[in-house]
Amino acid sequence: MTSKRVAQETAQMLQDYLTYQAVRTILEQLSETNPTQALWLRQFSQQHDVKNSSAYLEALMAERKDLVMRIMTVREDLADRVLDFLPEMVRSGLEKSNLHYRCQILERLTQTQAEDADDSNAAE
Repeated sequence: MTSKRVAQETAQMLQDYLTYQAVRTILEQLSETNPTQALWLRQFSQQHDVKNSSAYLEALMAERKDLVMRIMTVREDLADRVLDFLPEMVRSGLEKSNLHYRCQILERLTQTQAEDADDSNAAE
């Protein structure tokens, strides 16, 4: 798999996730301001998978263009607010996670070697 392909797939996944977060945000807003519309959007979202944002928005466009516009506006705002911080957060999170797992592997290897040494000493 090439780096370009990984980047494209990651970008699509982030776009889908930002759409999901936009829908969640709008559902929260509508729950307070227009519960009937919130219920409608919640039911629509249960019938149409928001994980595929393109298909979700296409289906929603056939029913409620106003909500599509609102979702696009909110996800664009979310992207503006988070994407600048994302590369460093991902790098830092991966480094921290890798360090944690490397420590666990080292501990387990050390324990296994110590147990093997104890078994060898007991057999003699």
